Amino acid sequence: MSGADIAGLIAAGVFAILVALLALPIIKLGKVFDELTATIRSLNNETTPLIGEVTKTVASTNAQIEKVDSITSNVSDASANVSALSSLVTSTVGQPLIKVAAFSHGIRKAVKGDGGVPASSHQAAPQTESQGYTGTSPESH
Repeated sequence: MSGADIAGLIAAGVFAILVALLALPIIKLGKVFDELTATIRSLNNETTPLIGEVTKTVASTNAQIEKVDSITSNVSDASANVSALSSLVTSTVGQPLIKVAAFSHGIRKAVKGDGGVPASSHQAAPQTESQGYTGTSPESH
């Protein structure tokens, strides 16, 4: 055997050891891929029923929203009716009540005698000290 044959055998041995060392991580990587495939299958099996449940929930929620929408529409109509009724009561009852109240107030003032008479027809008011009032009554002058 020559030196080249021995170098070839050494290179072949080193190459075999290198292949054996690299084979272990490749085998482990294959196991990781197997686990990943099993996990994806499990996830797929669990997700399909979950999507069905979510679809049912969304459909139920949409039905409830339609009911709430009809209730909201009815409340809006009732509110408009109450507003119209309030306006009707105000115009038919409120204006006459205001007129009756003003009339009764005018009658009350007329009966008391303190309203509606101009100030020029009253007797002259007594003067105060700042106006030169001396303390005698106006009738005594």
